[in-house]
Amino acid sequence: MNPLKVKFVTLVIVLAGWEIAGQYVNPLFLSSPSAIAVAFVDLLRSGELLTAVMSSLLAFFLGVALAIVVGISLGVAMGRVRIVEYILEPYVIALYSTPSIALIPLFILWFGVGLLSKVIIIFTLSVFIVIMNTFTGVKNLSQSIMDIGSAFGATEQQVFRMIVLPAALPFIMNGLRLAVGRAVLAMIIAEFFTSIAGLGGMIVKYGNFFETAKMFVPIIVVSLLGVCAVELVKYIERTLAPWKETERAAGV
Repeated sequence: MNPLKVKFVTLVIVLAGWEIAGQYVNPLFLSSPSAIAVAFVDLLRSGELLTAVMSSLLAFFLGVALAIVVGISLGVAMGRVRIVEYILEPYVIALYSTPSIALIPLFILWFGVGLLSKVIIIFTLSVFIVIMNTFTGVKNLSQSIMDIGSAFGATEQQVFRMIVLPAALPFIMNGLRLAVGRAVLAMIIAEFFTSIAGLGGMIVKYGNFFETAKMFVPIIVVSLLGVCAVELVKYIERTLAPWKETERAAGV
């Protein structure tokens, strides 16, 4: 059966059930898809939704870009240089295990409640999973494979570019998939705590006003953003590592 058809049928059933349930539940507690659609059009026409989306996306992309650059760089350094691993691993594991949400009040104290604070929060909640996955991918590469490259006269840079990175790429991309999901969560949490702005600000605003239909609009937009971000990472992985799709198709 075509997976797209299954997803489409499932979506139709969910929306239909939701619409029916929405007719029998107090609108204060649950809004129907049709009411949410009307609220979506209203917020789009007023420009409020677009402004909120742009505000959230700016912080999201800055935080994720910083997490990717720093995370991959530190993960590769830890996997390739023993002294860097010895120095950084305890701190990375400790910070990865620490509930980063607990640090948000400290970030607000240090960086204020503007864009910088949101970017730092998104970065902090997503960077360590990129570091850990990249480190695992580089570290688990068999030394004998790298020795083969050296035996054929490959330089350190060639070994890294042609052997280490391709082998570690699936781990790195898995880290990015998990990181963008956490980044979306971090974006909303940051907007809850730091400023009444963006999509998180809309959720707080319309939740306080008990306008359930309008509150659902940014929630759904955030969900779609998360799905699109993960699918984008999957597309990049298929582009950079097409052999993985071949392995999956073959059941390897």
